[in-house]
Amino acid sequence: MEIKKDMIIADIIAVEPNLAGVLMACGMHCVGCPSAQGESLEEACFVHGMDVDDVVKTLNEYLKK
Repeated sequence: MEIKKDMIIADIIAVEPNLAGVLMACGMHCVGCPSAQGESLEEACFVHGMDVDDVVKTLNEYLKK
């Protein structure tokens, strides 16, 4: 499976629970927050001032390992 920027945070974590740690390492420390669980990755990155394409790349690289 490939992570895409329009995926919901909860769905990303369901793909691989360790992706929560990857998101936190990227600077998204609210992955456990109920409101964050329903946001898309793109929305969450926008709120945190993060580049969604960089985060998607990091998550997909983790999945390839």
